[in-house]
Amino acid sequence: MRLSKLFFQTLRETPAETDIVSHQLLLRAGLIRQVAAGIFEFLPLGQRVKRKVEEIIRQEMDAIGGQEVSLPVVQPAELWQRTGRWNAIGADMARFQDRNGRDLCLGMTHEEVITDMVAPILKSYRQLPVMLYQIQTKFRDEPRPRGGLIRVREFTMKDGYSFHPDIASLDAYYPEVYQAYFNIFHRCGLEPIAVEADTGMMGGTMAHEFMALTPIGEDTLLLCEACGYRANRQIATFAKPIPPQQEALPLEQMDTPGVNTIDSLARFLDLSSTQTAKALFLVAEMQDSKDTKREQFVFAVIRGDMEMNETKLANAVKAQHMRPATLDEIRAIGAEPGYGSPLNIDRSRVLLVVDDLIPQSPNLVAGANQAGYHMLHVNYGRDYTADIVTDIAAAAEGSPCPRCGEPMHAVRGVEVGNIFKLGAKYSQAFGATYLDENSAAHPLVMGCYGIGVERLMACIVEQYHDGQGICWPTSVAPYQLSLVSLATSKTPDVAAAADDIYQQLVGLGIEVLYDDRDERAGVKFNDADLIGLPLRLTVGGKGLQRGLLELKIRRINEVQEIHLNDVVGRVQIALDGEWGIINRLLADSSKPISPV
Repeated sequence: MRLSKLFFQTLRETPAETDIVSHQLLLRAGLIRQVAAGIFEFLPLGQRVKRKVEEIIRQEMDAIGGQEVSLPVVQPAELWQRTGRWNAIGADMARFQDRNGRDLCLGMTHEEVITDMVAPILKSYRQLPVMLYQIQTKFRDEPRPRGGLIRVREFTMKDGYSFHPDIASLDAYYPEVYQAYFNIFHRCGLEPIAVEADTGMMGGTMAHEFMALTPIGEDTLLLCEACGYRANRQIATFAKPIPPQQEALPLEQMDTPGVNTIDSLARFLDLSSTQTAKALFLVAEMQDSKDTKREQFVFAVIRGDMEMNETKLANAVKAQHMRPATLDEIRAIGAEPGYGSPLNIDRSRVLLVVDDLIPQSPNLVAGANQAGYHMLHVNYGRDYTADIVTDIAAAAEGSPCPRCGEPMHAVRGVEVGNIFKLGAKYSQAFGATYLDENSAAHPLVMGCYGIGVERLMACIVEQYHDGQGICWPTSVAPYQLSLVSLATSKTPDVAAAADDIYQQLVGLGIEVLYDDRDERAGVKFNDADLIGLPLRLTVGGKGLQRGLLELKIRRINEVQEIHLNDVVGRVQIALDGEWGIINRLLADSSKPISPV
C-alpha cells in the first residue's frame, strides 16, 4: 500500500480527554476515530489490525471444532423474557420498539438467541457435543465509557457456545477452550493470566477470566505465588484468622460521643479493630419472578478490620442490583447511622447477613443503635442471629491464601476474555432437549466463551509502545514493513530504487506500507515510529550511492545498514526474528495449564 493513497491522518498532539496510552496512540496513529462516548470508527490501518486479531481467533476456534455462525444484533424481547433477563438487566440494555410496537433490544450478549436457534435442531445425542461461535457487533449502554477501546458501548466480540449431553462432556471440553484462549492471546503477543471469576448475569457453575496485567486495569486480582491460587477480587476467598475463644461476657452499653467510625472507635477504646463489628446498610433489587421486582433492605455485618465485598453479598442474597440505603431507610428499621448493629432492629423488614468470621469472633464491640453509644461484648448466637451466614469479606493485598496460607499479592488487570460453564439454565428456558440412547429427553448442557476484540487490541498497544509510538507484534501489525523513500526531485534514482524494492517485497508476499509522499524525512520517520510497524526500511540518496539501505527494528529501535543486493534476505531474517517473540509465547502455550 502506498501511503500517498492511504486514507489516514496522524496527529502530532495528544487528543484532549484521553487518559491512557492505547487510546492516545490509536487516535494519533490514525487507526481509530471517536464518534461519541464509547463509539469508535476504524480507519484502514485499524481495520487491518482488527481483522488480523479476528482471523487468529477464527483459526483457534476452528481448531477445537468450532463452527462459525452469525446471529442478529437486533433481538426480540420475547427471547429475553423467557429467561427472565429482560427485566433483570437494567439500563445497560438498549431497548426500543419497532413501528408495530414490538419490544426489541440491541444484543449485548447472545445466550437467548443461540439457544433458540439450536433448540429445534440439536435433538439427538449423536449430534453432541457441538461448538458454535460468531464474531459480532454488540451494544452495551455503559454509564461511564472510558479508556478508549477498554470500556466502550459498541464493540466486537467473539462469543462461542458449546452444547453437551451432560456435565461430564462440558467438563472435558472446557480445558480445550481454556487452552485455545492462551493460544489466541499468545499469538497476539500477550501473556495474560487466568483467574477464577464471578458468573455474574450469565449464571452457571464456574467461570474464568483471562486478564492482561496492567496498571490501567479496572479489576483487582489476588494471586498467590506459592501455590498458584488466582481469583478476581469479586470472588477471591482468603484464610481468615480465627481469634482465640473466650467466655461470652455480659452486654454493656458505653458512652462513645462523636465516635462513629471503626478507626475512631478503636482509638477511643484503645483496642484493635479486629475486636469490633462493622454494620453496612444496603437496598437490594430482587426479582421474585420473571416480571416482578421488589426492594429488600439488607443489613450486613463484618468484622471491623475487613472490607465488605459487594459482589459476594449480592450473590448471597440473589440481588440484581444494590445501592446504599438512605438515612431515612436506615432509621426506619431501628438502626442509627454510625452506631448501627443488629441488636433490637425491626427484623421483619431486614435481611440480615453476617460474614462467616463473625460467629467465631467473641465479645465484639458494636453500635447500640443510639447516637453516641456502643455495646461491649456482643456475641453472635446469644444476642442475635442472622438470615444468612457466609463469606462476604473482600480479600486484599497480604490476605492469607485460602489454599496454602501464604500472603497474596494484589495486581490490576484488564479482562480480555472469559469462559463460563452455563449448565442447563438457558436450555431449560427454551425447551432445548435431546434424546439419549434410550430415547429419554434431557436438557442440553451449555458452555459460553467470549473475547472482546477491541479491548484485546488496546491491551496489545498498552504492552507494546514506547515514547515514539506503537510497536506492533508482527502477528497483528497492520503491515509488516514500512518502506520510506527519501527521494526528492533531484534524486529520481532513489524513487526508482524504492519502487523496485517495493515490487520485490510485495511479490514475495511481504506486507509493505510504502511512504512515497512528498514530505520531509522527519515527518516520514515520525509517522513510521508512531504507526509502529515491526520493520522500517529507508532508501536515501547518500546510502544508495554506497549501495546501502537502513533497516530499523522498531521494537528495540535497532538500526542496521544492509546491502541493496541483500535486501530481501535481510528483511526476511529480521521478520523471522520478530516472529520469534510470538513463537516463544506459543511454546509456553504448548504446556497445558489446567483450569481447575
